[in-house]
Amino acid sequence: MIDTSEPLSYQYPPSSPLVMGILNVTPDSFYDGGNFFDHGSAIERGFQMIEQGANIIDIGGESSRPGALPVDGEEEMRRVLPVVKELAGCVRISVDTRKASVAYAAIEEGATLLNDISASLWPVAVQCKVGYVTMHMRGIPKNMQDSPQYQNVVDEVSEFLFNTADKARSEGLEEIWIDPGIGFGKTLQHNLSLLRHIDVLVTSNYPVLIGTSRKSFIGVVNSLYDDRAPLPLDMRLEGSIASAVWAMAAGVSMVRVHDVKATVQALKLVC
Repeated sequence: MIDTSEPLSYQYPPSSPLVMGILNVTPDSFYDGGNFFDHGSAIERGFQMIEQGANIIDIGGESSRPGALPVDGEEEMRRVLPVVKELAGCVRISVDTRKASVAYAAIEEGATLLNDISASLWPVAVQCKVGYVTMHMRGIPKNMQDSPQYQNVVDEVSEFLFNTADKARSEGLEEIWIDPGIGFGKTLQHNLSLLRHIDVLVTSNYPVLIGTSRKSFIGVVNSLYDDRAPLPLDMRLEGSIASAVWAMAAGVSMVRVHDVKATVQALKLVC
C-alpha cells in the first residue's frame, strides 16, 4: 500500500541517483506506445512503478520518437492530466512536454518537475517555481535523425545545456537538471561519445539526467560484435541496464527508464 499521508519532499541535488519511470500515455511511443494509452492502464502502470521504487514518474502525451508528428495541445492535455492528477501526492510527478499550455495545466494538477526536450520552457518553470530539466535536441522529433552533424558533439551539447541552465538560474530558478539528449539528433558515435565523456556534464554546477532506456543505439552496438541485425526492442534490457549503471557510476544523478524494477535493483549494487 502506498502511503499518501505524509507530504512529499525532494532533496536537490540528490545524495544518490534517482530513478525516473517513463509513463507514455501515447499510441505511438517507440517502445511502449499504446500499452498505457487509456487512463486506467496508465494509472495502474504508474502505481506499479511506484511500488517498484521509482522516485519520479515522467508522464508524457506526445511521442518524441524519431519521425514523430506533433500532437495538438488539447489532445495532449486530455491524455496526461487525469493521470497526473491521480498519481500526484503518491510520488513526484514530472510532465514531459514541449508546450507551455500543457506544462501549466499539469503543474496545476500537481506536477512539480518540467521535463522539456525543447529547452524552451524554462520561463514556465521560473514562473511556477517548479523543477526543470533542459535537454539538448538537434532539430525536432520529425527530422532530428536526418543526418545530424557536429564539429565536437561533447563541446556543443555541453555549451548549449550550460547556456540554457545559466539563463534559467539567472532568473531565480533553483532546481535545474541537464540532459544531453541521447538519441535526439545524434548518431551512434555521437551517443557513445556523450556517454564516454559524461564527466564533462557531471562536474558542472548542475545534476545530470540520462535517458538511454531501450533506445536504438543499444541494439546497434550489440550487432557490431557479431555481424547480426540490431537487437529488437524486446532484447535491449541488458544494454539499457548496462548504460544506466555506467551513467550512475560516473556520477549521473538521475536515469530515465522503462524498466524500473531492474534499474532499482542495479542501483542498489552501484550505490
